Order: sequence, then structure tokens, then C-alpha cells
Amino acid sequence: MLKLTRPTATASAAADRQRAVDDFAVAPKSRAGGAYAWGLVALLAGLTLTLAMHQHQQRRQQVEQTMLYAQLAKTGYQALQAQMRGAEWVLRSVQTLFLASDQVTEAEFAAFYENLQPRGQFPSLLALSYAQREVRADGVHYVTRLVQPAADNQSLSGVDLSTQPRNLANVLRSRDSDRTSLSAPFQLVRGNGASAAVDGVTLRLPIFSPGPPPRDTAERRARIQGSIAASYRVSELIGNALPPEVSGALDLRVTDVTGGSAVVLFESRPIAIGAPPPASLERVLDFHGRLWKVSLWPLDPGAGSIPVDESVWPTGVFASVLLALLVFSVASTRARALELGWRMSRRYRESEERFRALNELLPALVVLARMDGEDITYANQAARERLGAHIQHSRLAALFEQGHLPAHLRDCDKHGGSRGETCLREGNGLRFWADVAMSRIVLDGEATLLMVATDISEQRAMTQLLSHQATHDALTELYNRREFERRLRATLEAAGTNTPLAAVMYLDLDQFKLINDTSGHLAGDRLLIQLATMMGKQLGGGDVLARLGGDEFGVLVFDLHDERGAAAVAERMRRCIDGYVFIWEQHSFMISASIGVVLIGRSGCSMTDVLAQADTACYLAKESGRNRVHFYRAQDDETAQRRSEMDWANRLRVAVSEQRLVLTYQEIHALPLAADNRSPRVELLLRFREDDGRLVAPGVFIPAAERYGLMPQIDRWVVETALGNFDRMHPAGAELRMAAINLSGASVEDDTLADLIITLLQRHAIAPGRVCFEITETVAVRNLSQVGRFMDRLRAVGCAISLDDFGAGMSSFTYLKNLPIDIIKIDGSFIRDMLTDPVSHAMVRAVADISQRLGLAVVAEWVTDAATADALTALQVDYAQGFGLHEPELVPLHAGTNAPTPGPV
Repeated sequence: MLKLTRPTATASAAADRQRAVDDFAVAPKSRAGGAYAWGLVALLAGLTLTLAMHQHQQRRQQVEQTMLYAQLAKTGYQALQAQMRGAEWVLRSVQTLFLASDQVTEAEFAAFYENLQPRGQFPSLLALSYAQREVRADGVHYVTRLVQPAADNQSLSGVDLSTQPRNLANVLRSRDSDRTSLSAPFQLVRGNGASAAVDGVTLRLPIFSPGPPPRDTAERRARIQGSIAASYRVSELIGNALPPEVSGALDLRVTDVTGGSAVVLFESRPIAIGAPPPASLERVLDFHGRLWKVSLWPLDPGAGSIPVDESVWPTGVFASVLLALLVFSVASTRARALELGWRMSRRYRESEERFRALNELLPALVVLARMDGEDITYANQAARERLGAHIQHSRLAALFEQGHLPAHLRDCDKHGGSRGETCLREGNGLRFWADVAMSRIVLDGEATLLMVATDISEQRAMTQLLSHQATHDALTELYNRREFERRLRATLEAAGTNTPLAAVMYLDLDQFKLINDTSGHLAGDRLLIQLATMMGKQLGGGDVLARLGGDEFGVLVFDLHDERGAAAVAERMRRCIDGYVFIWEQHSFMISASIGVVLIGRSGCSMTDVLAQADTACYLAKESGRNRVHFYRAQDDETAQRRSEMDWANRLRVAVSEQRLVLTYQEIHALPLAADNRSPRVELLLRFREDDGRLVAPGVFIPAAERYGLMPQIDRWVVETALGNFDRMHPAGAELRMAAINLSGASVEDDTLADLIITLLQRHAIAPGRVCFEITETVAVRNLSQVGRFMDRLRAVGCAISLDDFGAGMSSFTYLKNLPIDIIKIDGSFIRDMLTDPVSHAMVRAVADISQRLGLAVVAEWVTDAATADALTALQVDYAQGFGLHEPELVPLHAGTNAPTPGPV
């Protein structure tokens, strides 16, 4: 225990003080002038340093303000760019209407405008119009035939753009470039025919005749049919784009500087704009061929100044004065110092007063209280400001959370002091964390409790943040692999006789690479975030969901009674992913997951073994066709090792010589369903025959064939086998009306395959109209020009072309208009859910309607029952196939042991 007492004066000390007084009395008066000079020098030095610090603080404030304005300017530029992209999107939407129909009527145009409601997003929109190209005796004219809203734009109907040079130039520029073109600003013509100010701009896109996109300028000029336009009031278009935080801090001027001219398009506050803006606040943006200079000025140029109460100047002046006084004191004569010390020693109070003077300016919270912890007898300035001005004479226990103070008092009784992190209450009732140290001291002969506290709230918050980052995935906010493994290890260690079952699930997304490859990693990241939220809703409060890396997730499920409980959770997770449609930039994607499950009971397995088993189970789920759940079994390790992709690649290389590849057929029935099917249509399906005669679905070995470049060889084997034995593909023989053959992307890109198919058709005297080649939507959009040439060659000799799995990839009705196809096969995921999911039903109906307009036949896959077939018939779908209508059967040529051998692979 520390004991503070008042010092005792002795005769010797009294004599020393007397000598000091005498010396001070006889000291030369000139020494006082030197002390004042040194004090003045110290004051000037302190003030100079304070001024330098103030200027540095001012410069730093100005730099921060400049960076803030630059960030706001960047936000303004991005908002303006987004506004122009949105305006272009409106025009692209109108172009889609004209691409989907050869002749758009006025009623269709009005209905489209009513459904689109573009003014809801763009109040500055004045009109959407279509100018039709007309060839007259005096030349080519572009006459406005369609305009919306009609009530506001009556004078525009019938306007000949040839009389408007700027509009006509915009039409020709968009025609030759086949891109969106922005006009120069012009005078607006309103419904009453009056001219307004130069406040209008027009975005234009050309409309070409149906067919593949024009390849060059000459073809564009030959195929031009008209021009669509969106007219905007440019001042409102720009003004509505600015976020409030930008317009509230910056003045804006936008000037069209194309071709060296300068036309002011928008000014937020013309009077406030004076000198040119800083370089960081001015930028020239290219909008569809027009150059707009965007200039921003700070509304408050003096915002970077520091208020006096926040500046270092008051504190520096105070410190300089204290320094001057200190130097003056040191420079005084020894007699004066002794006299001053003698006078101060007489005025010093007891140890409590000295303690208060010392601690009053400390930043830490210093409190004195009675030993029983009841009354607070003293609190320094920091404590009064933080804990309340009336803290003195209140109870010490009122500062602590319930139960915290007694622990400190017990430690003080046992060890004389205590220290630890504690939650304290402020005077306004708020709580904060502090590092609290307590000790017993003696003050004025009385035992007193001394508490010193330091605020550590920020340190704790930073520690918690770092802890969160160490255990969570930065993208999805789920647990990361490290934390998942730690919890799995703890679960395995706690597993015993009386503990409930738990399960480890390993999820791997099936089509994730397609999304990353076609839409970029930003789309993939957004999908992972959305799936993480969905999957978390399928689990209980105590279950654990983690992202293990890439598109792989781990799940720990607790409190299970048996395998059926784990299967229910896994199936619920699979269904929530399988039923999700991911939308990205006007494209939709279907996603699914393969899930491996391992039960944790009393097996005694290590964490590494359990994770390896879950990975193996997930791999076998993928091998079995993906989008399914597989529970780990003891024999799975051997199966997974034997069925690796490299093993499959080696087996496929000798599959033809060993007669491992076989063909099956599935009938395609016309709708409505009829009992008589003597002239059937079929789709040929590839299978791999195991040693025991079991047939393996292509979803197991096709990924290996694609990875190791074997698909062209396999496709050639299928084509040669099917065409060489065409009348033996079905029991109907020569009555077989049509057989569909699937082709991979690698085969379609082979320029020699089309020649081989034509040669085989001629050699075996097969009517080309009996053969249909199926190409998936994903392959078709990957290389439109290459696929289009391949389709044209086969259609030229009479073969049919089918677009398979439509809707599973980047579905766009534009492909249907530009690709040379005869049949559309709707992806089975929509057919499966169309009776229960309104979105799937609407998708099937939309594909059927568009196909009828384009003269294309429609086939529905995955039809499992008569109710689905009836619903498809009502939508006027032409054909249906699925296990509910016909299960695949081995083609007759494989039924005997002397099956014909196709040509070389």
C-alpha cells in the first residue's frame, strides 16, 4: 500500500531557505532582464512552431477537401455516363421490338411504349419515334411514321428528316456505323409546332431488313429500312443524373465541344461559376460520337479552412506561453528559484492536493473513492467530461456493469490491486470498454481506492474486425475454409456415444464456369453472394455454412437423427439452387449443384479423412449426371479413383475398337398425343457400355472427352454410325421420319465435318430431310459466324437444324431471328416446373409464340406426364419428348452380337 504524507521541515532546511532568500535579495537586478529575454525567445520559438503546425494542418485539410471534391466529381461523371447508358438502353429496347417483327404497327408501337414506361426512369424523354426510309423520285427520304407519346408529339408525325440536316446526319451516321449515334443539340419542336430553345438531343439506331447482321457499310446502306430515335430534353437528362451529394457540393456545366464548337448544354448555377475549375474536376466524355466537356466547381471554395476551435493555434499559443514561463523560470537567478520554491512549498497542500494537480490534465480517467467502493471523493477533468460532471459524491458501483466491481474489490483485498478490461457507463448512459487498474493508497492518513481507466473501445472494435476477417470470407461474409475446418475438428473431437449425428456436406456448383467465361468474374461474384444468402435460409440456427473456395461450399448440419434427416437438408439445399434463375445484364442462367454428404457419428475419422470423403461423394454426384445428392459409402473411394477424368479419357480412346460406345433412341411425339406413331421422330443418344453390360449416361464421360479433345472423334463416330445404318436406328426401319443427332462445339468448329456429312448422305442415299442436327444454345452463341456458316451448308442440302437447351444459357430472341434454324428445343428445366412455376410457364409460352411468328417448330423436353403434355398442347407446342412418353431404348443394330462396325474414328 502506497502512503502519501506531508514533508517535515528541519532546522537545516529552514537555514537553507533563509540563505536562499538572502541571496535572492542581493542578486543583481540586471539578471532579471536576461531572464525576460530568454523567455521572449522561447515564446517566439513556440509561436513559430505553432504557426508551422497550423499551416501544415491547413494544407492537409485543403488536400483532403480537394480529394473529396475529386471523388464527388468522379461520382458525377459516372452518374452521367450511367444516365446515357440508360438512355441508350431505352433505344435498344425499341430496336428489339423491330427485330422481333417484320412490320410494327402503330398499335403495337403504342402498346410497347405503354409497357416500357420509359418516362418513369427518364422524365426528360420527349418522344420515341420511327422514321421509315422511302425512295421517291427526288431521292431517299426518312419520314416519321410512328411516334409516342402521340398526344405530346402530334406535329412530329409525317415529318421528313431530309428537311432537318442535323437529324438526317445523325440517321446516316448511325446507319453506316450500326451503332448508337447522338445528335448535336437542336431546337425542340413540341405538339403545338412551336420551336423551343436549343435544348434537344436525339439518340438513333438503324433498323435493317431481317437476316444476319450486315457485315460492312455497303450492306448496311442496302438493307436499311428505317431509323428509330429517342429525343430528350438534354438539360433535364443531365440534371436528373446528378446525385444529391454531388449537386449539393459542386456546380456543374456541360458543354458540347464536338468539332471545335462550344454549346452549353447544362448549367446548375451560372452566376456562381467564375474561374476555370481544377484539372481534377474537368473531363471530356465521348457519348456516341459527341464530345461533352463536363466542368465542376466547388460551391464553397473556402471549405478547406480549419475553424479556430479545431486548429492547433489555441493550444500552441497556450503551450508557447507555458514554455516561455518555464524558460523564464529556469533563467532566473538561483535565489529567485529558491525563493519561488520556498513560497511554493509553503502553499503546497497535503498529498491529496498534489495528487489532484498532477492528474487534472491527464487524458486517462482518474477516480478516488472510499475503500468500500461507495462514495467517489475525486475525479479528474477527463473523468468528469466522460463520466458526468456530477460524478463526485456518487457511488463507484454506478460506473460499472453489474457484477464487475466486486471482482476488482476482491483482487484489491487479496493482492493490493487489480487490472482488467471492464465495461463502464458514461454520464449519458452509454457504455464503453476501458482498461481499468485499481490500487489501495493512503491519503491524509485514510485508506483510499485509486482507479485509473483508459478507453479501449476502438482497440476492441479493431480486434473484433480482424477476428471477423480471419474467420469469414470477404466476398460472401460466410465462414472461410480455416474456420470451417476448425469447427469440423471440434465436432469430430466432441463426437461420442451420446451425441446426436452430424453431417458434412460438400457443394460444388455445376455451371459456374460458364457464367464466369461468358459474363465475367463480377457476375460470378454476384451469383455467389446471392446463393450464399439463399443457402443460409435453408439451414437451422446452429448449422454452419462456409465458402471453401471458388464455387465450393461446405455445410455442417447438427442434431440429426438418421440419414434421412441429412438427406432432407441436402435435397432442400439442392432444390433451392436448382430452382434459381440468375439474371445478369439481360441474360438469364440456370444453375445447379452437386452435393456430397458424409455422416459424422462415432467413426473416429480425422478431419482430413472426412473432407476427403465429402469431396469424393461430391465428385461421384457429378459423375452420376450432376445436380444430385450422393452419400459417401465405403466403396466410393475405389469408384472415384477408377472413374477419374484421365481414366475416362484413356477408356474413350479405345472405346470404338472395344465396341464400348452404343446408341440409344428416344421418340419425339407430336402434340396433341396420338396413338398412331408409325412414322416416328427420334433423338439418338450416346451411351458407354461397362464390362457388366451397364450403360453409362453421357454426363459421366462427356466432361472428360471435352477436356482432352476427344469430342470431334466421338461425334464423327456417331455421325458415321447413324448415317451408315440409318434405317436400322428404329424398329420402324425405312418408315423413320427423322433422327436428331447431337453435335458438340468442337465439332461444329471443324470445317471438314460438314463435307463429311454431305458425303455420307450421298453415299448411303439418305434423304437429307430425314436428318436433324442439334446444337446447344451455348455453343451457338459462342461463335455465331462460324456456327451460322456450318448451319447454312447443311440446310442448303436439305438437313434440319435444331437449337437445343434453349433457355439454359444466355437466351435472346435475337438469335432466333438471325440463326438459320428450323427447330427449337426448350430446356427441360422450364418444362419440369411449368405447372407450378408461373415464370417457367411464361418462358415456355414466350418461346412458343416467337417461334410461331418465325415459322419454327418447337420441341419440349423432360415431359413426364399427360398433364404437362396437355398444357404444352394448349400453348401450341409442336412436339414433346421425355421419360413420361418414351424411355430411351437400345437401337436395333446393337441388339445382336454382329453389330455393324462404323468407319474409323
